[in-house]
Amino acid sequence: MKVVIDTNIVVSAVIRDRLPERVLLWCIGAVDVEWYVTQSVLNEYLEVIRRPKFALSVATVTWWTELLIADTQIVHSAVHIDFPRDSKDVPFLVCAGSVGADYFITGDRDFSEAQSLVTTRIISASQFAKDIMLI
Repeated sequence: MKVVIDTNIVVSAVIRDRLPERVLLWCIGAVDVEWYVTQSVLNEYLEVIRRPKFALSVATVTWWTELLIADTQIVHSAVHIDFPRDSKDVPFLVCAGSVGADYFITGDRDFSEAQSLVTTRIISASQFAKDIMLI
């Protein structure tokens, strides 16, 4: 299974010990799951978790940084997607389209309009967890 995960899910996983963290750790631990990112997506993850407003400890930031770098697969975008509604969302759609991802896990409802642009199923963390019987 190929997944792409939105930054809002990563941030939720890092700052809270709830469902988004369980979903991320399940994706990382499942042998048949590959988590894909572009370099710009990975850079965004790393930049966001370092933001002072989250007040994360150095140890927490270091642990998540190492995990994200080690357990994601970097893909070079092979498709072009035009999504003028929110250009910041394009890298995730491009990543999903480039690898033919099965799921794009997000907490952003704006992506419902993007579903017609990719074959990837755009889904919330809670729906993904239900689909894989995590909850």
